[in-house]
Amino acid sequence: MTNPEGSYVKVHFRLEIEDDWPPASVESLWAVDHGDGTARLDNIPWFVRGIACGDIVTTEPDEEGVRWAGEVVRRSENCTIRLIVFRDGGSGAARQSVINAFHELGVCGEGIERFGMVALDVPPTADLTKVQRLLNHGVAKEWWDMEEGCVTAQWRAVSAG
Repeated sequence: MTNPEGSYVKVHFRLEIEDDWPPASVESLWAVDHGDGTARLDNIPWFVRGIACGDIVTTEPDEEGVRWAGEVVRRSENCTIRLIVFRDGGSGAARQSVINAFHELGVCGEGIERFGMVALDVPPTADLTKVQRLLNHGVAKEWWDMEEGCVTAQWRAVSAG
């Protein structure tokens, strides 16, 4: 894959497993290679904490050419929110309805069948108050459980408000 910004590469992150979660010790994310030892993450992390789509990270290839993530050099100001969907057993239709509801608020998302999960990429331009209201409503109704994988000061300010 290529695009005008550069070529796509996989950037790997080591994961801390606690109580059998996450279900893997490594997660790889697509990223746009900047050619200078950094890459811009181009998909929503399922399990990595403290990282969001659009963040720019340093990468270091190992002896086999696998690129490992280093530090974040520039934050995108996006938030990563993960949901385990309970409604309809986390069916494809239930996950898609969740994605659609958040899409109306300017939030992108994707689902994964294996865990009945939805990962949301919340840009700073979204109405964070409405997004948080919907998230909290879904938790209260037991439609889903939620994890804040990566949040910004702006997100925390709205939460505290």
